[in-house]
Amino acid sequence: MSEPVRLLVVGSVNMDLTVTVPRLPEGGETVLGGDAVRTPGGKGANQAVAARRLGAEVRMVGLVGDDVFGTQLLEAIAGEGVDVTDVGAAAGAATGLAMIMVQSDGENAIAVAPGANAAFGPDTAHGVAGDGAEKALLLQLEIPVDACVVAATEAKQRGMLVVLNAAPSPRAVDAPMARLLRLVDLLIVNEGEATTLYRALRRSSASGEQNPDDQQDEAALAAALRRLGPDQVVVTLGADGAVGAAANGTFRAASFPLTAVDAVGAGDAFCAALTIAVAEGLPLREAMRRGCAAGALAVTRHGAQGSLPHRAEVDALLAGAPPGKR
Repeated sequence: MSEPVRLLVVGSVNMDLTVTVPRLPEGGETVLGGDAVRTPGGKGANQAVAARRLGAEVRMVGLVGDDVFGTQLLEAIAGEGVDVTDVGAAAGAATGLAMIMVQSDGENAIAVAPGANAAFGPDTAHGVAGDGAEKALLLQLEIPVDACVVAATEAKQRGMLVVLNAAPSPRAVDAPMARLLRLVDLLIVNEGEATTLYRALRRSSASGEQNPDDQQDEAALAAALRRLGPDQVVVTLGADGAVGAAANGTFRAASFPLTAVDAVGAGDAFCAALTIAVAEGLPLREAMRRGCAAGALAVTRHGAQGSLPHRAEVDALLAGAPPGKR
């Protein structure tokens, strides 16, 4: 890499409250867990920190509340070397909060109270792309879709690569979501999110199909999602790696056999690594391999931002060396 990729991340900033449990509770059930741990989070902030650790120069745009959590989060993100000059404080709003349960094998369940993130509307998003100095824009869906549309439109006008991690998954492809997907160069979703989008696509298709529950293998699913507008689609499959679809076909990338302790943050590490690699000019197949390596390293550690790997660790894992300590 001759010089660092410059990346703009527009998205959420949350405080995470995490409890480790022996197993995730079923409906109506209470499960006793360990102590609650408070750590920085939010998909936007996680991906910004992940990208910085992976060697990019990162500018973050978002909103926190005018409370102590907001102050603590800004200090933590800035401490990672992310430019938070354009992260504002929403007057009278609480900072976003994520409540996370993690079971012993790393599987997790998350509920999010958006707080200030919900106040990040189109007016706030206007102008975030600036003069287009960044190579790529990375978005998620923990801020309103209308705001993502404004940011993506301006980034596209400035020749930036537009990347969307469509998480949490939208339940319908309404007009704003359809417009956003047409602006996206690279769409990243997990298998569940991909299925939800595919079903929404089938419901709104010209064929009039109203029973979109037929099974698709992952490669066909990724290829089908390209019909929504993105040039390239990547579906992450956890321990099974990832599958991608582009104009030249579909292909897979394997994961790495590392011991998982906490899956929180793995998807964010994947998104950051994939975005940087594509922005650096790597073919999608190779970029996916870097994403899988970053995600695999993240599951070996607890927490969201605390689990995110550095570029040297990803390089070492790809080269066949055992992952080192930071």
